[in-house]
Amino acid sequence: MKARWAIAPAAAIGALLLAAWWSGAITGRTYAGLPYAGPVTAWGLPVVRAAVDVTGAVTVGWTVTAAFLLPGLDRTLLGPAGYRLLRRVAWFALAWALANLALLVLTVSDLLGQPLDQVGSTSVRSLALSVPSGRAALVQAGLAVAVAVASWMVLTRTGAGVIAVTACVAALPPALTGHAAGAGNHQLAVTSIAIHILAAALWAGGLSALLALRSDRVLGVAARAYSRLALACWVAVAVTGVAGAAIRLGAVEQLRESRYGTLVVVKVVALVAVGVLGAWHRTRTLPALAAGAPNAFRRVAAAELAVLGATIGVAVALSRTPTPEPTDPVDPDPVTDLLGFAAPPPISGRTLLWPPLPDALLLAVVVVGAAAYLVGVARMRRAGDRWPPARTVCWLAGLLVFAVATVGGPARYAYVLFSAHMIQHLVLGMVVPILLVGGAPVTLALRALKPPRNPGVRGARDWLLLALHSRPTRLLTHPLVALAIYVVSLYGLYLTDLLDPLMRSHLGHLAMLTHFVAAGFLFFWVLIGVDPGRRRIAPPILVIVHFAGMAFHAFLGVILLQATTVVAERWYTAVHPVWAGDLLADQRLGAGVAWALGEAPAVVILVLLVARWIRADEREQRRLDRAADRAEETGEEDDLARYNEFLRRAAEAERR
Repeated sequence: MKARWAIAPAAAIGALLLAAWWSGAITGRTYAGLPYAGPVTAWGLPVVRAAVDVTGAVTVGWTVTAAFLLPGLDRTLLGPAGYRLLRRVAWFALAWALANLALLVLTVSDLLGQPLDQVGSTSVRSLALSVPSGRAALVQAGLAVAVAVASWMVLTRTGAGVIAVTACVAALPPALTGHAAGAGNHQLAVTSIAIHILAAALWAGGLSALLALRSDRVLGVAARAYSRLALACWVAVAVTGVAGAAIRLGAVEQLRESRYGTLVVVKVVALVAVGVLGAWHRTRTLPALAAGAPNAFRRVAAAELAVLGATIGVAVALSRTPTPEPTDPVDPDPVTDLLGFAAPPPISGRTLLWPPLPDALLLAVVVVGAAAYLVGVARMRRAGDRWPPARTVCWLAGLLVFAVATVGGPARYAYVLFSAHMIQHLVLGMVVPILLVGGAPVTLALRALKPPRNPGVRGARDWLLLALHSRPTRLLTHPLVALAIYVVSLYGLYLTDLLDPLMRSHLGHLAMLTHFVAAGFLFFWVLIGVDPGRRRIAPPILVIVHFAGMAFHAFLGVILLQATTVVAERWYTAVHPVWAGDLLADQRLGAGVAWALGEAPAVVILVLLVARWIRADEREQRRLDRAADRAEETGEEDDLARYNEFLRRAAEAERR
């Protein structure tokens, strides 16, 4: 068992050293005119980088396996296998944190060209707090320590789920640095590498967790669930890897003309080989495992893990290898450096349609969201249940509008014009959420999700039900809380200095777009949603809450119309197109759009609320009529009769 654990690290280090030496990432000699940190740093830096990746993958894979793939003692507590994985993964998480701290010291030594014994704490602290790659390593180390401490303390499945999510988040900070940060298309490069890193960690780490399981019965349960996860990770790694390589290579010829391209080819070959092993698992070893013969699965899994470990080593060497130089270098453009793409031309019908602004994460949300919804509808139809076509249309229309607003042609103008940004905000905060809420996704998921084969495993439907009935959901779905989140985000974004840093960081920009949709979805889910889990509030209260939201939204438009200062002035001054008008005039145009057109969706919601109010009154009146009829037939007084008698007696007492 211990030998299998050493397969991935040994393969990763061996492939790393070989690939890095061949590509020139490790030279072991001094270049003329450049300081040299010494062989310890030259060879130690990529080795520690590989240690960061390996320990991170183990931490992610083991926590996810313990939380989501293994059976528990009951619906609340972890099972013995999950308990053991969490306790063991704490040591890997600590090693992950220490490797990141060591990486900081080695990076300073490499950047300054100083041997390790000459690196001062001031330089390390400056890197950790001021340079993006240093901040990423520091954040990752802090999250790894949090995972380690929590792994020693948690006994419940819900706690294990929180730890697993934290570990997945901890794997993402390196996406901010490396080749992706300097790529020509920030939008596609950064999110591609983020998805690539997380999918690879889940894939390799999950496989190592299976090899660490002792019980053949538990292994059979976890392996079936992991097989589906591994297939999704393989697709994600392949798609994002191709997208990232295309950005950095620039031309197909570089695959054979550059060392960077050769390493990319090696990664592709390894990916195909692992895909073949995965297919072998699904057709041969998984049935053998179900029949009580686990050795074949463990042998093939060990071979697959060795290939994955070697691939991680090649990937580390690739991150240390210079990308091919452009064949037609041009003068650097500060606007392009800020935006990640060239400044857009004047607005026209053609430029609004083409070219798009692709982003791997946003495209994945659209594709996966549409595919999952349609699969759910198909499952219901196969089961003989009916699903309203109008809901399907609403959901798909919401995703389509979301795609146009975030990765279509208009998304380019939202970066450089406040008016275009405000239109994007209006669409994402009102139009898209209303359409998505109309699709009733929670209801469809609860009806279409299949229970896990093993009753001891908490499936996706169980996690969804747990989230719907949790205290945070009850708090967030309170009308005043939903209204506060919706309104405070509006005023906090445009009446403070928050917009400027969010626009300068691609991940900050993604967080802003996500918040637009999430805050709008929560608000309108409370108002007009039909899914279970939301609070049942009387229609008059919902109408009042909606009126308050309309008033706050309109008031913000008035404030921006009368403003004499430009929101996020530093950002818009740096990227404002020469063909556009004055900054303040553009801001007032956006404010006018928010004030005027923003009320149109609100009126639609008001009509729906009033119609529901009328229908609720009609249902209540029919209930009272049925109760009166029953009382007349049985001779007993109903609620309405007792209330009328109370009013009669009160009037008589008043006359006396």
